Amino acid sequence: MINQVTIVGRLTKDPEMKMTTEGIPVAHVTLAVNRQFRNHNGEIEADFIQCTLWRKAAENTAHYCRKGSVLGITGRIQTRHYDNQEGRRVYVTEVIADTVRFLSRKPEIEAKEQKIEEELPFGL
Repeated sequence: MINQVTIVGRLTKDPEMKMTTEGIPVAHVTLAVNRQFRNHNGEIEADFIQCTLWRKAAENTAHYCRKGSVLGITGRIQTRHYDNQEGRRVYVTEVIADTVRFLSRKPEIEAKEQKIEEELPFGL
């Protein structure tokens, strides 16, 4: 059986990294992925795909990416369910990331800070 997915989209909000009780970093993000066709009004719609990132991928994404950053994610689709507070069963379909690629340029303010650091003489 094959369960492999590749998506490219924009973060819908800033990523937030959390730690599991075992101390493993995890981040849940949502990517807005444009569809390849226009609807009956001529507009391009988007799908909002939930993704789970683990360990270093979670840490790096939380540190370097912000809302609107373009990410490329390869991974697998996973489904799960749980019972919410009202006792209703909730089904979740998400992408569990194997690799994450940052496809946006660095935010302008970070690029300026990096340039200043590069111009400073060693030892300062």
